[in-house]
This record gives sequence, structure tokens and C-alpha cells, in this order.
Amino acid sequence: MEEKKLDLNSIIGFVLIFGILIWIMYQNKPSEKEIAAEKAKKELVAKQEAQAKADKAKTAVVPTAAVTPGDTVQLAQLQKTLGGFAYSATLPSAKETFTTIENEKVKLKIANKGGYIVEATLKEFEKFRKGSGELVELIKNNNSNLNLQLLTTDNRTLNSKDLYFEPTLEKVGADQVLTMRLKAGANEFLEYKYVLKPNDYLVGFDIRSQGLNKVLNSAKPLNLQWDLKTYRNEKSVSYENRYAEIYYNYEEGKESYVGQGDHKEETPDKVDYIAFKQHFFATILKTNTTFEKADLVSENLVKDDKIDTVFTKQFKATVPLAFTNGEIDYKMHMYFGPADYKTLKAYDKNFEKIIPLGWGIFGWINKLIFVPLFGFLSSTIGLSLGIAIIIFTIIIKLAMSPITYKSFLSQAKMKVLRPDINELGEKYKKDPMKKQQETMKLYNKAGVNPMAGCIPALIQLPFMYASFQFFPAAFELRQKGFLWADDLSSFDSVVKLPFHIPLYGDHISLFPILAAIAIFFYMKMTSGDQQMAAPQQEGMPDMAKMMKIMIYVSPLMMLIFFNSYGAGLSLYNFISNLITIGIMFVIKNYIVDSEKIHAQIQENKLKEPKKPSKFQQRLQEVMEQQEAAKKAQNKKK
Repeated sequence: MEEKKLDLNSIIGFVLIFGILIWIMYQNKPSEKEIAAEKAKKELVAKQEAQAKADKAKTAVVPTAAVTPGDTVQLAQLQKTLGGFAYSATLPSAKETFTTIENEKVKLKIANKGGYIVEATLKEFEKFRKGSGELVELIKNNNSNLNLQLLTTDNRTLNSKDLYFEPTLEKVGADQVLTMRLKAGANEFLEYKYVLKPNDYLVGFDIRSQGLNKVLNSAKPLNLQWDLKTYRNEKSVSYENRYAEIYYNYEEGKESYVGQGDHKEETPDKVDYIAFKQHFFATILKTNTTFEKADLVSENLVKDDKIDTVFTKQFKATVPLAFTNGEIDYKMHMYFGPADYKTLKAYDKNFEKIIPLGWGIFGWINKLIFVPLFGFLSSTIGLSLGIAIIIFTIIIKLAMSPITYKSFLSQAKMKVLRPDINELGEKYKKDPMKKQQETMKLYNKAGVNPMAGCIPALIQLPFMYASFQFFPAAFELRQKGFLWADDLSSFDSVVKLPFHIPLYGDHISLFPILAAIAIFFYMKMTSGDQQMAAPQQEGMPDMAKMMKIMIYVSPLMMLIFFNSYGAGLSLYNFISNLITIGIMFVIKNYIVDSEKIHAQIQENKLKEPKKPSKFQQRLQEVMEQQEAAKKAQNKKK
């Protein structure tokens, strides 16, 4: 009966530790020195942004001055450098001006020079933290370019980003339509058309040419160059950078990504869309006419996690635009918005594949169970996100409780058989093969399956891994607070350290500490039974010693690696382990009766042994073959 009682000292220790942590949380308010340091940090970021803008300005091409219509002398001079597109420099639009289109969700600013988007602001989201007053700006200060390399019939190579487009803005129903034309004559032009619908993140984007078959060399495709230097938008730059990635859809539905690293490249064929994904936001270029190939490059700009940075990644994409009958005609879309699974899936363009929910069974668990269940709890019922995570965890753990019961029942049966197994071990200690054979006979006679405890545990593993994919990708958690955590999508720092600890960071997060304590008590509670259930096998590692080590290693790993992870994932693991402890306590003390199990096993021993399973038969045959081979070898000696 003593083993059924929880250790009172452990419970008191848990309560004391929890109380101390809560006291630390409320005592560690930011000092004036820390506030000043935070202010200095913001000034450094602003200075870095200003410097980046200045550096870009230094390398910019000097604007082409407009000429007076009819001035043939100046037109002739421009034709020496611009060829057929000299006409564009004669128009009133040949100056540094901009056109803005916006709806309830996005605001886009398009420049005459280059005809591309130079500012893209999301009007519903703030950067860094809720209430910062700084809107998320995916494009600003020349961090993005969209350029067509124009190969002309007179052997010139021009860049559309350096030439002036003529804008025309009109309303078509409720849609705003902005037409940007790079003209080579009154009716000869290269056209970008932007169509912005109300209350939408998706922008229609068409590229076409008219009457340029004598201006452009159509023997080769035009290279469309698109790049984006991604701004940091979240509290933890290292965590955000971990999920910044180039994704692409190719060969009619396949999805892949370029990969993490200082410099990564991919060259896929038959590309349908390219997504420059940040942690919680994305910029996507989707084409109706498949790109024959794409050259994709990702460069890491975060060289030291200890230093605040303005940017996270440099993304570059180059795709060919093929001519049809001497002209270019591509109908495309551009997406500027949140990397939210439900939002992206609603477009029915496979955009949701850029959300890393895991592959195989892990992805199916997330898509079919986690995403709809959590979405229902957080939006339909309208719970706070922290409460939604707790209820979500309770539902998942209760659904898995029959599996937990099966696993514990198997451990209990193995524990009852342990004396008999030890007896066989002593009896056949000089003959390991015979020991294995007799042990298998004992299992069969007692009606115990030694694999029954492993299978339930294996079933639970995919759900555990799926949670590690789901919570970091859950856009709903962004800037949603719970208890002391002001943002469940980022770490819940309660103490700011004056130094940086490798792997751990420069802060102390509370939810990972609670999760580590919970997993420690769970492993402490179950390790004894697991050791009793798993007898030492000849030539195998001592599982008892390994379990003793894991009791301390697992919580330490949880503490270190989850310190900079999102608080939502740590909260889920904390609640999950607490519930598991509760379920195990109820099963152990009120459901599973060791004496009844012992009596049942003894009764089974008196019965005719069950026919062994195919697996047991095969295992028995292998053992017999090995035993026969061993005897034959001994006879030769």
C-alpha cells in the first residue's frame, strides 16, 4: 500500500517552487535602467533602418529627367541610352511620384519609377507587441524590388525598375484598378495592372505587353527578378527567423521549401507560386501560367541572436516570362497578409501549404483534429486563448486516456510477473537463449503480451509531435495574452538576465519551468513501475539506470530548449503533464487492482496456453534455430 501514496515531501516541494516562481514574477518589474536600455535598443533599430535606407539611396539609379514633348534633340540623346523606351521619359509621369491603393486590410504604394510596390502595410496588425502603435509593413524603404530585364532588338539590356511608368487609376465596380504603363510609343507599352478588391489581402497582378514585338527581343524569355529583405516583426528575432522560409508550389500541387542556412538555393521546374514567408506573415506571387523554372535564393541576415536586428532573411527569386506571338501576357496575383492556415486555405490556391504543420500522419493530425478543434474553441465559443489551450489539452488527453490505461495495465501485469521472470533468469543464467524461450512461454501461459505497453505509447507519439508543429504555426496566438504572458506566440519572460547563456538565452520564461517541473514529477511517478515492468535483458543496457538519468535529463532539456519557444506550446505541455499525472494517479489507485491482476495471471497459468500470435511463433522459431545452431557448433568443438 505504501507505493500507492504520493510522496508528501514532493508535493510540498512542488507547491514551494511554484510559489517562489510566482513571487519572482511579480517582484521582477523592469527597473529604470532596463527601461533606458529598452529605449536605447529602439533608437539603435531606428538608426539601422535609416542607415539601410541611406545605403539603398546611394546605389539607386539617378532618375531620368523628363523632356519637353517635341524636343527632338533631347529625345535623340535619350534614345542612345533607352532605345525604344526613350518615349517614356518624355511623359509628365517621368518623375518620382507614387499612387496609393488601399482597402480595409492593406495599403499599397506604387512608384512611377519601376511601376512596382514600394510600400505594403497591413492595417490590422502591429509589430513586436500589442499596443506598439507600429503597423506591420512588409515592404518599405526599398527592402523589395520587382524588375524585368528588358532585352531590346538593338542589343540593349534595360531594367524596368529604372524606367518610368505612366499610372492610371480607376474604379471598376467596388474594385480599384491601377494600370502602370512603360511606354515605347502612344500605343506600344509594357503594362503592370494591379486590382485590389474590398476587404481582401489578394491583389490581382498582370504583366502584359502591346506592340513591343519590334522593341523587345522575343528570342529569349524576359527574366522577372523579385526580392524581399524581410523586416523583423516579432519579439524574439531568433524564433521568428527559425520560421522565415521560401516556399514554392511546383509540378501541379507539390510543395517544398528552400531551407534554413546562411545561403541556400533551389531551382525547381514548373513553379505555380513562390512564397516569401515570415513567421506570421507572407508575401506570395501566384501565376496562372506556370513558370518553367525558378531560381530561388535565401540568405540569413541574423548572424548573432544576442544582437537586435532590423531584418531576418534576404529572399530572391528569378523566373522567366515567355513570349507568346511576340508579346508577354501573364495573369498573376500577389498576397500580402497573415500566414494563417484558415485565411490562406479560403483562397483555394494551395497557399495553406506554406504553414509547416508537419508531414505524413503528423500533418493529418493537425489538419483534421488540432486546427478545427482549436479554431472552434478559440473563435466559435469565444474563449480567451489561454483558456482555449487548457480546454483543448484536456480534450486531447481525455481522448487518449484509454491508451494511457492500456499502457499502465500492461506495466502492472509485467510487474506482477517480475518475480517469475527473475526466477527464470537465475535458473538459466548460463543459457541466455533458453532463458528467452522460457520467458516467452511464461508470457504466453500467463496471457501477457510484452509489447502491449509499447504500442499505446507509440500511438501517442504522433500527437505529441503534431503539437510541436501546431502551436508555433498557430497565428491565433499572436499577441494574445494569458496570465503573465503578454504574447502566447512568443516567450513569456518574467526575468531579464544581464548576460546571455548559450542555448538558454538572456531571460527566464516561467511556463517552461512549470512544464519541466510537471514532467519531472510525472517521470518520478512512473519510472519505478517502468523499471519493475522491464526486466534486465542479457546484453542490453540497464533500463533502470537509464530511467534514473532521464528523470533529470528530460526536464533539463525542456527548460533549456523551450525557454525561447512560444508560451502557448509550453502551457500545453505543462497542462498535458499535469493531466497525465492525474490520470495515472486515478488509474493506479482506483482502477487497476494489482492483487486482482495477480490472481487473474495465476488462474491463466492453470489454463491451456493460448495459441501464440504469428509474431510470437516467428520469434520462437528464430530462437529455436539459433539454439540448434549453437548446439551444432558446440558438437564441432
